[in-house]
Amino acid sequence: MAKGLDDIHMQVMWNRLISVVEEQALTLVRTAFSTSVREAGDLSAGVFDVAGRMLAQAVTGTPGHVNAMAESVGHFITDIGPGNILENDVYITNDPWKGTGHLHDVTVVTPVFRKRALIGYFACTAHVVDVGGRGFGPDGRDVHEEGLFIPIMKLFREGAVNRDLILIVRANVREADKVVGDLYALAACNETGMKRLFAMMDEFGFDDLDGIGSFILERSDRATRALIAELPRGRHTNAMTLDGYDEPVHLAVTLEIEEDRIKADFTGTSEVSRWGINVPLVYCKAYACYGLKCVVAPEIPNNAASLAPFEISAPPGCILNAEPPAPVSVRHVLGHFVPDLVMGALAGALPDRVPAEGSGALWNIQFSVRPLPSNTTGRPAEMLLFNSGGTGARPTLDGLNATAFPSGVMTMPAEATEQVGPLVVWRKELRDGSGGAGRHRGGLGQVIEIAAANGYEIAFNAMFDRTNHPARGRKGGRPGRAGTVGLDDGTKLAPKGRQSVPVGRRLVLGMPGGGGHGDPRERAPASIEADLAHDYIEAAQRADYEPRN
Repeated sequence: MAKGLDDIHMQVMWNRLISVVEEQALTLVRTAFSTSVREAGDLSAGVFDVAGRMLAQAVTGTPGHVNAMAESVGHFITDIGPGNILENDVYITNDPWKGTGHLHDVTVVTPVFRKRALIGYFACTAHVVDVGGRGFGPDGRDVHEEGLFIPIMKLFREGAVNRDLILIVRANVREADKVVGDLYALAACNETGMKRLFAMMDEFGFDDLDGIGSFILERSDRATRALIAELPRGRHTNAMTLDGYDEPVHLAVTLEIEEDRIKADFTGTSEVSRWGINVPLVYCKAYACYGLKCVVAPEIPNNAASLAPFEISAPPGCILNAEPPAPVSVRHVLGHFVPDLVMGALAGALPDRVPAEGSGALWNIQFSVRPLPSNTTGRPAEMLLFNSGGTGARPTLDGLNATAFPSGVMTMPAEATEQVGPLVVWRKELRDGSGGAGRHRGGLGQVIEIAAANGYEIAFNAMFDRTNHPARGRKGGRPGRAGTVGLDDGTKLAPKGRQSVPVGRRLVLGMPGGGGHGDPRERAPASIEADLAHDYIEAAQRADYEPRN
């Protein structure tokens, strides 16, 4: 009986710890300058034990940030050095190979001391609006072109800010006030986590994380491995071809399902690209674990132990294990396809639990907005927009429209975009007929039409995929519609690289739809009629759902 009460007590504290890191994340949302954090939730937050193992993560945030950050805290401990970790310190980096995959993500780690003893760490990550260099886009030829590289160092030393670092940042970025503001917001985020943790520790009467940490990690490990043990043993493969930059990219994976672990090996994947679409292994691991966990153990909280049974490897020098100094600025473009890739392999073992392929990568756009010579009072701006295509249909449900999977970030509202800079969003709507036909229809993409405000001109960094290789259906479902990039006069533009929008013209993006799941002829007639009524499918697509002679 006492043991049962003790377990309940520990479970209550575990839930409370998750609430602590959720408030930590929401502090970042409330204080960040970057709209990608404030409006889209492009961030992560978590608490770690004294060994650097993640105990709890915030629900708010992306798998790419959270799962990569789970590995990065260990790098901070090693590089700062145990003897140099001091009370009231705050550490920082945007190292793509020790952080979350590219220079635009800044990770901040704060050691937690209680009664002068180090008991753990809080960490958080956010995408900042600018890090200098070429800007957020795929055109760099090595990481040095892509912006300011901050190795692991102290942002605060025993409470005193590193003013030399702040001056270097200000001198190297275009939006200095916003970027420096985000650095302080990240530090404040961890400070909030510590305050809430101390209040929890005072309430429950403990002074370190050893007891609750052991409880979390032991149960998470046991529960995850038990679910893996229920799977059929075997080897399963999958491959996927994507647009790449100037030539297609081939991704491949082999899964080995063993008694207490799943191994994913990406041998057979294309070699590293000369363009900034490469993926550091830490980011590939983050999304591979996420994809596997979505199918195998979705209900188990994310922490070091629930991630450990998924073992990820990729040959050095392949595009999913790019090594320094490879350009990696838009590593999300390929990294976001890793979950669909590994889930496609897992479908060989669990055919009724895996959805069809979706649009995958976000359709991010980085705008450089500049006043025309006649506009003598205008100010330049760097603006980032997040937009999403449709997800793949699920085994029992249609795909989700205009929803970011796997990143989970939100699409930025048009009103928020227009508030922070001289852009006008003329149109933003679901893209009729973009979801693949199936017993369950793929999710729809969006159409978005954007132009500069009067007196301004814009250039943008395109980082779009699935314009030549649409999302594939599953179990007889049809592919989704490919994406399109162009101007409002019909001019086609490249899906990747820096380009300009002529004054007076509008950029028009047609985002890809998700693949369908199951034979379209088995779709309920009422669902077909509802789709037609809502323009989810076009009249010409009705033939996809009719019996074949």
